[in-house]
Amino acid sequence: QVQVVESGGDLVQAGGSLRLSCTAAGLTFGDYDMGWFRQGPGTEREYVSSISWGGSGTSYADSVKGRFTISRDNGKGTLSLQMNSLKFEDTAMYYCAARARWKACDFRRASCIDYWGQGTQVTVSS
Repeated sequence: QVQVVESGGDLVQAGGSLRLSCTAAGLTFGDYDMGWFRQGPGTEREYVSSISWGGSGTSYADSVKGRFTISRDNGKGTLSLQMNSLKFEDTAMYYCAARARWKACDFRRASCIDYWGQGTQVTVSS
């Protein structure tokens, strides 16, 4: 049974930083492209960032580009999201996502994701 678990969410002031982490048990971590989505109150789940199975390719939503950095450690089976210069509009539940690397669909589409975590809450106060 696959278990994806996020951690690191917190309440932070605007301009501050947070680091989210994700672990995935029950799957071969290196066989999966990994990433983050978020969902704010009354909004749809939206793509934030992703990283290829080997770590060589990264992608970001325009809204976080230059502020967030995604990384992974396949040896430890962990995914991280360093979030700097946080804004009020970054407030959301953040979800870790895994997609098998052999799938051709677009990671940015939630329907393409194979496994989701339960989410970790990030709240940015203005």
